[in-house]
Amino acid sequence: MARKRSRRYEKASAKVDRAKRYPLTEGMALIKSLVGPKFDESVDVAVRIGIDAKKTDQLVRGSVSLPKGTGKTIRIAVFAEGAKAQEALDAGADFVGAADLAEKIEKGFTDFDMTIASPDMMRFVGKLGKVLGPQGKMPSPKAGTVTPNVAAAVREFKAGKIEFRTDAGANVHATIGKKSFAADDLAVNLTAFLDHLRTLRPSQAKGEFIKKVVVSTSMGPGVALAV
Repeated sequence: MARKRSRRYEKASAKVDRAKRYPLTEGMALIKSLVGPKFDESVDVAVRIGIDAKKTDQLVRGSVSLPKGTGKTIRIAVFAEGAKAQEALDAGADFVGAADLAEKIEKGFTDFDMTIASPDMMRFVGKLGKVLGPQGKMPSPKAGTVTPNVAAAVREFKAGKIEFRTDAGANVHATIGKKSFAADDLAVNLTAFLDHLRTLRPSQAKGEFIKKVVVSTSMGPGVALAV
């Protein structure tokens, strides 16, 4: 059964030429012009990349700082002890702990957006894969979320650093700002994201790497870009 869309969505969708790949600034301006809900929607990007998602050596995962930030307040859980724990708190971490935090998460606590861990804490974090993995919250060295300098990582992610990874369909999803952002600022963030993504191209990937880029607001239709 086809998903029933709201009248507002259908009206916005009618303004988008599905056969066109819009220039970057034109596409961002179009996204901002579409009538949406009263709240400030997130602007998201989905990038189809040229990899074989079934091969683990071609999967892409990483993190990048967006020059204009994300406009989103994120809650960060940090696994650290002693001085590092205090440094994480001072940097703005929302939840900090070690064995106690792991136990809390095992019992169902997941009221945070991401996890950062000091390498020596992986003995606790490693047991949480079944809980954090499916939610995309498992820390990783590739994403910069397993690091000796947890305080610096907290500051970076609070300031607009995002993490991303490929899904089963060889797509990479990320939030690049809010609809209230200027179109030029959204364009700057998207350009920074795509430039970084290109540096992560696996050596085994063949042909075109960035195959399709689609931006949308959280409640709106997708707009394909020529980038």
